[in-house]
Amino acid sequence: MRPLVRTDGFLPIEDHGLIGDGITCALVGRDGSIPWLCLPDFDSRPFLAGILDTARGGSFDVAPVDLRESGQRYLPDTGILVTEMQGPDGRLELTDCLTLRSGADLSEPVPSGRGELLRLARAVGGPVEVDVRLAPMDGVLVREELGAWRISWAAQPGLEILLSASAPLTVGRDGAIRGRVPLRDGERLTVALQWSGQTQSRFRTDPDQLVDQTAAAWRRWAGSLQYTGPRDALVRRSALTLKLLDHAPTGAIMAAATSSLPEEIGGGRNWDYRFTWVRDAAFSSYALRRIGMQEEADAFLAWTLRNVERDDRASICYTIDGRRPGMEWEDLALSGYRGSGPVRWGNGAARQVQNDVYGELLDVAYQWVRSGGVLDEPLWATLQELTEQAIARWQTPDNGIWEIRDAGRPFTYSVAMCHVAVDRALRIGELCGLPHPRGRWRQEAGRIHGTLLERAWDPDRKTFTEHLAPPGEANRGGLDGSLLTLPLRRLVAADDPRMVATTEAVRRHLDAGDGLLYRYLHTESPDGLEGGEGAFLLCSFWLVDNLAGQGRLDEAHDLYDSLCGRASELGLLAEEIDPSTGAFLGNFPQAFSHVGVITSGWNLARAEEARR
Repeated sequence: MRPLVRTDGFLPIEDHGLIGDGITCALVGRDGSIPWLCLPDFDSRPFLAGILDTARGGSFDVAPVDLRESGQRYLPDTGILVTEMQGPDGRLELTDCLTLRSGADLSEPVPSGRGELLRLARAVGGPVEVDVRLAPMDGVLVREELGAWRISWAAQPGLEILLSASAPLTVGRDGAIRGRVPLRDGERLTVALQWSGQTQSRFRTDPDQLVDQTAAAWRRWAGSLQYTGPRDALVRRSALTLKLLDHAPTGAIMAAATSSLPEEIGGGRNWDYRFTWVRDAAFSSYALRRIGMQEEADAFLAWTLRNVERDDRASICYTIDGRRPGMEWEDLALSGYRGSGPVRWGNGAARQVQNDVYGELLDVAYQWVRSGGVLDEPLWATLQELTEQAIARWQTPDNGIWEIRDAGRPFTYSVAMCHVAVDRALRIGELCGLPHPRGRWRQEAGRIHGTLLERAWDPDRKTFTEHLAPPGEANRGGLDGSLLTLPLRRLVAADDPRMVATTEAVRRHLDAGDGLLYRYLHTESPDGLEGGEGAFLLCSFWLVDNLAGQGRLDEAHDLYDSLCGRASELGLLAEEIDPSTGAFLGNFPQAFSHVGVITSGWNLARAEEARR
């Protein structure tokens, strides 16, 4: 355990754990607070958003009076979180989980959750006086009902929420439900928040039994994980984190649990990441398959392809119901994490032009058929049309993988992924014996690939650059971290001299210190936004993959260990790192960062085996 340190009234982002049930998730602070919970789904409006505004956001707190220090841990191989908090005379052990049904099978595409947040507190080693407080966001109506508290919420009409406790609570003038409960050594307090029809006002199942059956469900699922390699405990925790971000009924995986956690304290780069990006499907599915998460990978791919077939077009990202996110808007009622506004809901990037989407989708389809999936005639017709669009648009400027909000450019990554679209379409056609214009597609794939190698290359600096040079002109493009994906997408071999030189150029030019990389430099690659951002973790994992592919395994291991060492005490990672302090920045936990942990660990293990 260690003392709590708040800045501007907020806990560090890394001082939170994640719990979930395959429908929604919550953050649990090291101080016993729950400052983030969206109901009823991952991408619903937050019922609690204290991590974005401690005064108005809402929080659900269970903690000792005069809390001295604390620590957190997961029950092994589960999504159940234990927070230990030291009071003046005793310790409070708080177990938090979103409960699962008895006998739940987390590998099946059905809801396993009970629509219940359970908080089980025990006094250990002495008496503890416990503060309990539920202060939701504005717009709630609270009424007492048979010793419990029923909450109606204007933001979600028809959603009934019930708070039950094993000790008396009262409601104050501010609308918060609260109580102070003395516990003697060994005594316990149970508090539960229920929704989705599971609104019985008394505990019908013993709380310990609920925790046990939830743990059993998680461990049955974790028993299928397959990994032998470096940092095995962290890789397993990363797999569990991805599962906590996995929407069970559809197979969609959220990019992150949260919205609007800043990429720079005081900056305005605050985005809603509670959606699924198509490029995530390709990267995530690759990682999931490597560690035995076959069902999750198949479900994610099938869900993505169903959306494409239904809409007969490519979308950049989706809500969990398979639709395009709503218009982006700023919430003036919340001040933002440590005052870093604006808080945003929705994501305007969903309406951008991002030409990499064609390659992402065709790569998803290729992984699907390689795993035994069957493409029907209508879907193959849709994929052929997307391939033709990639051929027609690969030179068109777009907003790129980093979703800039400035004038578009023919980004190297986007051009590369248009080549991937044609290449994977050819592979699908040949693998499945489907009709396709083989000769013309091969010619177009060669033209895209040749143009990329010629016009993305800067012969003076001896590196690929972020975008293609105009025909006949010198390349003046900057560098960005996505260049490190060229070997991962099979555009250029990792040990090709041009890629070796590019790796070193990116490593040197985008260096943020101690193995961290910026994804690009705003001074040389304008993105239409003010302010800066932290180092982007996934870029450093891509660097690990390149070093491994070049046979530089000692360097790759050292960098991988350094990156893994930045995980929180719970094994969680955010999107970015503040290079000056090591603090987490951006939305949290970030699926892409955990995909990096898994994929780089697997690649290192394979490279070591090959060397032996």
